[in-house]
Amino acid sequence: MTINFEKSRNPKCFSTLFRQQTRYNHINQYRNNSLEGRLLKIKNNNLTLDSTDIKILELLQEDARKTYTDIGRRLGIAHSTVYDRIKRMEQHGIIKKYTTLVDLEKAGARTITAIMIIYTDPKESENIAEKLCSIPQILEVYTSLSEEIQVIAKVVAESQESLHEFIATKVAPLPGVLRIRTSIVTKKFKETQPLIVNDPKKVTSKITENSLDGGKDRSERHN
Repeated sequence: MTINFEKSRNPKCFSTLFRQQTRYNHINQYRNNSLEGRLLKIKNNNLTLDSTDIKILELLQEDARKTYTDIGRRLGIAHSTVYDRIKRMEQHGIIKKYTTLVDLEKAGARTITAIMIIYTDPKESENIAEKLCSIPQILEVYTSLSEEIQVIAKVVAESQESLHEFIATKVAPLPGVLRIRTSIVTKKFKETQPLIVNDPKKVTSKITENSLDGGKDRSERHN
């Protein structure tokens, strides 16, 4: 935006145009500075987390109910800083969601858990994995490469009979499934989330083209 002062011979009009130009310059400078600040940690399409980001993630993993004020008090930073960093990590997909880890046995749920190792046709492994992800009874899905392409899935069922029926009717018929090995979990000793690596430089996340536009908040938290 450029204002032509020479065409304005009225002093009052000139003064108004000058104030408009000055105000526009200030706004433009603020926008440029804000954009620069948002781009500081973005390089080669990667968002790099610093030590403060890592500490925030560790505290959220410890207890996702912590408020911005609680986290800020623990780290010695303003709660507004915590808010900005959490929202940024949500928008870039580093924080996927907030959930509750339930002990099914203590909750009275009579279920069994099993680990399925599914040997697949290499051309169909990803398709099989994606189809398994859409089934509510399956909790986790991974692909693995050893001597053969494998899809590993964690599944829950009401009984061994229902587990066998589930595998026979839902998993075995999928195109590309060669054979299935199933191990029933008899006792759980530990269940937790993976720890954040200590070196912040190793923690990066690919961002989408729309990430810089803010994106949609994935959760509502309070101060």
